Amino acid sequence: MPRITAVVVTYNRRDLLARCIACLRAQQGASCRILVVDNASTDGTGALLQSLAGPDLTVHTAAENLGGAGGFSLGARLAVEAGCDAVWLMDDDTLPKPGALAALLSAWAAQPGCGWLSSRAVDADGADQPMNRQRSTPYRDIPGYESPGGRPIPSVMASFVSLLVPAQAVRRFGLPIAEFFIWSDDWEYTRRISRALPCFTVPQSVVVHAMRNKSVVSIAADTPDRLPRYRWFYRNDVVLYRREGLRGWLWLLAKDAWHTVQVLAGRCPDKRARIGIIWRGFWAGVHFAPPVRYPAPPQNAPR
Repeated sequence: MPRITAVVVTYNRRDLLARCIACLRAQQGASCRILVVDNASTDGTGALLQSLAGPDLTVHTAAENLGGAGGFSLGARLAVEAGCDAVWLMDDDTLPKPGALAALLSAWAAQPGCGWLSSRAVDADGADQPMNRQRSTPYRDIPGYESPGGRPIPSVMASFVSLLVPAQAVRRFGLPIAEFFIWSDDWEYTRRISRALPCFTVPQSVVVHAMRNKSVVSIAADTPDRLPRYRWFYRNDVVLYRREGLRGWLWLLAKDAWHTVQVLAGRCPDKRARIGIIWRGFWAGVHFAPPVRYPAPPQNAPR
């Protein structure tokens, strides 16, 4: 049985984290170790994790909030350097169904050279979560989760809401970009791998994504208190799509122009501020060149 480490990044969501860990420990047909990266939570998460202590649980508490991207980068590095065969990445509001991991491992056995495998994310009522729909190209979502014979669905981009990445892929392609902080870190990472290796969505692997807001990201519709985080969204997307060449640049310009039109046509307050975030983020991305880091090589590797 492959050695799997579930990497869970958390920040001030102790109740959801407790449910996530319970779901991981309730997996059927497969098991995993659990590595929780606590991004300096202040809501009692530390005490919760102490109460859940066990030989299957490792906790790394960061000195500061590293964001989701920094947490996943750190967690993947620690897990791979500790000798796991694959990392299973997820947010603290991911609640895997009992057979989610077994389905991923079954697909991995059938596709041993794949770069990653992604689960189907649904809400508590079983409806698909639109933010977690995988993509068949960098510009288009997969059409759905039905496939002939239930076979895995070829995909090129996926979220970190239940993503299984073989350790050899992490060593070859590096870690998620910590400097992204939040947003687009998962798209960039999965696309980095899928450029070279076949990657798949596994419809039989199902997780509940217990997120509060089920809508897609929209600067035109979001509340004013959440606007500052969009600067990472627009900056990071430039790093992702400029690697697609001319078509990627055209996509970026068209997307940001469309978002600007949505702001102007909508009823949102602070329109000037929202449009400024879009284009300042774009310009920051043009000049943003974050490094790709790698886990340390195994101690017995040749030098």
